[in-house]
Amino acid sequence: MPDRHRFGTAREPHFVRSFERGLAVIRAFDAEHPALTLSEVARSCELTRAAARRFLLTLVDLGYVHTDGRLFRLTPRVLELGYAYLSTFTLPDLALPHLERLVAQVGESSSLCVLDGDAIVYVARVPTSRIMTATITVGTRFPAHVTSVGRVILAHLPDEEIDTRLARADLRPLTRRTLTSADQLRTELRRVRRQGYAVVDQELEEGLRSVAAPVRDRDGEVVAGVNIPVHAGRTSVESVRRDLLPQLLATVARIEADLCVTGTATGRARASVAPAPAGPTPPPAGPAPLQVEHQP
Repeated sequence: MPDRHRFGTAREPHFVRSFERGLAVIRAFDAEHPALTLSEVARSCELTRAAARRFLLTLVDLGYVHTDGRLFRLTPRVLELGYAYLSTFTLPDLALPHLERLVAQVGESSSLCVLDGDAIVYVARVPTSRIMTATITVGTRFPAHVTSVGRVILAHLPDEEIDTRLARADLRPLTRRTLTSADQLRTELRRVRRQGYAVVDQELEEGLRSVAAPVRDRDGEVVAGVNIPVHAGRTSVESVRRDLLPQLLATVARIEADLCVTGTATGRARASVAPAPAGPTPPPAGPAPLQVEHQP
């Protein structure tokens, strides 16, 4: 859902409030809310019904929204809004064959993620049928500080930026294991920076462990991360480090070797990249619930 708290904040003189609200209307639609009534859009965007109606009907006229008279839905045309940006990046395309090889070796899912604001975004993914969920797709977002892949990216930011991000982060526990102290997280990020990888044990979701390593560009700057999630009941932390981490690090090294040759996604300013060839998926505005399928 839209970033509601931003509507009441002070803005620069050039800021166009109506444009912000129009974008918020588009962002009101996500995987959990593909179709909304006028009242639902107005409520989620904190708009009057009259204002929400004007925005929605304008989007209908422009072809970005379809309505049957009661429900409103986005149309595929909204993909045009990001196509020019997405089409200039190829990191997911470059990484995907390496992820496929890694998944074939370890028998677990693997994904490439980048940092976008305070969230990590999945930009390439190779799933398996053993655990994981249909809700984890290209475009899925989670808070960076509770994920292994988020931590390997955050750990390599300047200390001042880490402090700023932790100060504004929502540190509410997602499980009984979630680190909820900025000091604890700062210590953990230092550890991750020293060792070169992160293991998160059931902090995002009970029953889910994950290991991740950072991906560096040709200048040595961290631009992404690769993770392997596993079922905690099937794979111990020791096994993650012993059996999965070496394969993960070898995969990341191959991706980085390709980056050195191609120069793709050089610099942190270019870290947000296009989805893999399966086609762009509009990212949900907030974290999707992670559902772990328990299988014998």
